Amino acid sequence: MGNHWVNLVMLLAVLEFLVFGFLVGRARAKYDVKAPAMSGHEIFDRYFRVQYNTLELMIMFVPALWIAATYWNPLWMAGIGAVYLIGRLVYLRGYVAEPGQRAIGFGLSIVPIGILLLAALAGVGRSLLGF
Repeated sequence: MGNHWVNLVMLLAVLEFLVFGFLVGRARAKYDVKAPAMSGHEIFDRYFRVQYNTLELMIMFVPALWIAATYWNPLWMAGIGAVYLIGRLVYLRGYVAEPGQRAIGFGLSIVPIGILLLAALAGVGRSLLGF
């Protein structure tokens, strides 16, 4: 039953990333940043950086959540994953408003990844040692 929550969090992370991509596209049009340019207006650059940073973190988040949830209570792991999702939203709001305001959102994103990674490693380690 708990795996449904893990799947939901995983899908919401993908949806959140998709929305961030939409916001980049909207900013590209609004600030007239023609493709293939990757910069050109400060606000566009901020939206683009949020999306790219989210991609960088998802590479760690997805396997850490998935593996941790196979060894520990999936509901708890999904809850930790939900904090990551909230962190990404806080990061978006802070970074777009003023890049210096991204710290809280980044912390709410990277700390859950660290917890999930440690949980995944501990689960694998316990399994290998026969616990």
